[in-house]
Amino acid sequence: MHVPDGFINAPVSVAAGVAAAAAVAVSLRGARRELDERTAPLAGLVAAFIFAVQMLNFPVAAGTSGHLLGGALAAILVGPYTGVLCVSVVLLMQGILFADGGLTALGVNITVMGVVTVVTAHLLFRGLLRILPPTRRSVTAAGFVAALLSVPAAAAAFTAVYAVGGTTDVPLGKVLTAMVGVHVLIGIGEALITAATVGAVIAVRPDLVHGARGLSAPLKLRVDGALVDAPAAAPAPAPAAAGGSTKKVWATGLVTALVLAGFVSFYASANPDGLEKVAADKGIDEKVEEHAAADSPLADYGVKDVDDARLSGGLAGVIGVGVTVVAGTGVFWAVRRRSSDEPTAASTSAPVA
Repeated sequence: MHVPDGFINAPVSVAAGVAAAAAVAVSLRGARRELDERTAPLAGLVAAFIFAVQMLNFPVAAGTSGHLLGGALAAILVGPYTGVLCVSVVLLMQGILFADGGLTALGVNITVMGVVTVVTAHLLFRGLLRILPPTRRSVTAAGFVAALLSVPAAAAAFTAVYAVGGTTDVPLGKVLTAMVGVHVLIGIGEALITAATVGAVIAVRPDLVHGARGLSAPLKLRVDGALVDAPAAAPAPAPAAAGGSTKKVWATGLVTALVLAGFVSFYASANPDGLEKVAADKGIDEKVEEHAAADSPLADYGVKDVDDARLSGGLAGVIGVGVTVVAGTGVFWAVRRRSSDEPTAASTSAPVA
């Protein structure tokens, strides 16, 4: 659903850019409360994983494909504020390096693909957890529903932006029906990927899943026919052991992202995604503009001057994952360090001995 340059006029693109900048600023402050020594590198990995999976377009209808948006996945794994930053990092890397998503439309893309999906998914996810049993399965199930509905919500948000600033005269009802209809189908793929990923992480390290914090129900034992609370759990592992386990999760996730982007992406559907298909069918793309980074050596997810398509695409994917994980991890470590450097209320008000 990457909006290219030319779909939305300049005033609305500027307004969307201001809104996106405000959302990123708020998220930078909010992420300080979500990130710690363990989750800061995980957030960078989440950004890289989203980048990799977005290269895997899957067929959803005749002549149409879809790909992960990632807002729901990021919100559940690392929190809503950090989730907005994750998607924003991905969109920035895609726009600058790979000519995917217009640069003047970057604000539109961050608002639609980042803010709307994250906020929608987060609200649905938290609401469902209030009525579901506090178990790991509930986290996965709530993530499935939240991811499923976040995609048509983003499609509706794009339609609203188009209604205000669209550069072509296409009936709004037709755009809305087509966008939401195809993105409901794409949402099913988003939900399956999100649920599978959250389920895999929560099975190994539930303490690293932001959406699973504080949800474990106390263990009950049946004694003489009655349920009683189990004895208190053993103390948490030492920091060194926990850190080692986190490194394993990080390494496994990075290898998975590299394999997906460097190899599996070659087998992705070549059909246009939902927005591209609707734009071509309804005439929204009549005034589309050439991307400012069209001459990038990585444009269209291929390495310039590498003739072998499989090798070119694979190298581009690996480079993209590497750049995204470095950029994302750098941002989140900086946010975490700034949070650690800020004095707490207790320390600033403590009496001097």
